[in-house]
Amino acid sequence: MTPSPVTQQRALLRQMFDAAVAAAQPALCLPPHLPPPPKGRTIVIGAGKASAAMARALEDHWPGPLEGLVITRYGYEVPCQRIEIVQAAHPVPDAAGLQATQRLRGLVTGLSADDLVIALISGGGSSLLVAPGADLTLQDKQAVNAALLASGASISEMNCVRRHLSDIKGGRLGAACHPAQLLTLLISDVPGDNPMDIASGPTVGDTTSCADALAIITRYQIKLPPAARALLESGAGETVKPGDPRLAHSVVKLITAPQIALQSAAQVAQAAGFRPHILSDSLEGESRDVAKVLAGMTHQVVRQGQPFPAPCVLLSGGETTVTLRGTGRGGRNVEFLLALGIALAGTPGVYALAADTDGVDGAEEIAGALLTPDTLARAWALGMNPRSYLDNNDAHSFFQALGDSVVCGPTLTNVNDFRAILINPPTA
Repeated sequence: MTPSPVTQQRALLRQMFDAAVAAAQPALCLPPHLPPPPKGRTIVIGAGKASAAMARALEDHWPGPLEGLVITRYGYEVPCQRIEIVQAAHPVPDAAGLQATQRLRGLVTGLSADDLVIALISGGGSSLLVAPGADLTLQDKQAVNAALLASGASISEMNCVRRHLSDIKGGRLGAACHPAQLLTLLISDVPGDNPMDIASGPTVGDTTSCADALAIITRYQIKLPPAARALLESGAGETVKPGDPRLAHSVVKLITAPQIALQSAAQVAQAAGFRPHILSDSLEGESRDVAKVLAGMTHQVVRQGQPFPAPCVLLSGGETTVTLRGTGRGGRNVEFLLALGIALAGTPGVYALAADTDGVDGAEEIAGALLTPDTLARAWALGMNPRSYLDNNDAHSFFQALGDSVVCGPTLTNVNDFRAILINPPTA
């Protein structure tokens, strides 16, 4: 039996998402960037949702002795033989992350110029690398993280604050590796792929200041614990800057990024007869505002065949934000998708998928969701008001009730948001 058009469209969107995730797998993208073994020891450190998979890829392709420790999110562990994998909490740090970070920093103490440190850094590392700055407690860091996540600040702004309240981010971990050689391998999950924003830049120089962090706190009216505010106001939280001699033997390589994932998804769309258009790999802004813009573009394609004729697919990446005002289950990708559905109002022939490539949207073990032309009609038939769910930041509950959640489990990588809007030609 031939699948229905709806089933086919849903399957195609999922195939594009799966292709994007596959393109960012460390086993594929990490080995080409490995250097020859050094004269001395090789120490592996790292943090992030992809760090365990990165460690496994490194182990599988490293010809010499190897030791180290990386920290990953609960559920993202990959078995390794020589590199210890420790799991900790994300997006709000916990005691396991604090203890693991202390051990990780100890591994790079007292090295020589003949030694090599390989740092495996990916998205999520900001929460997993936990070393509170002077006079701060773990509870202070937890409070700041929770406030930042609810504030609507961009990832770059959040990470600026995190760097200046940390004793390991903002280049401090890189400086601790001196005088060893340092190679940082990055998987980007941030708009613009700036290394100092990936996991808050633990091994790279930081161009921002404590004053910048304070300006962000003021802009979003974020309440800080007294010790955190004192650290910023005193300037004692200043980070390691570019050009610091302790980073003189540091090399940074970006091994995969959102653009690569989007290009892989585009190939799937092209093979299925939909001309792909990558709008941007770095869209930012409030999820519901981005949704309105992309809905407007979709309407223009459907009604006018501009700027692209259908059939086509509009692809985008980046990281949107959600300012929490309701009590729902959050999720920036599903919030985008619900706002998109409301703006499209059941436009025929338009399907969409929005999901996080790490398999977790917000704090839920759900990657995202699918949108079909009849999504709103099915919701109303169940007595669900789409606008009420959006106002309550409860899009996960909305799509889960419709059976439209995208659940894939831990993907072991992270190149951030994936959005695809599939536009069919108008029916005769």
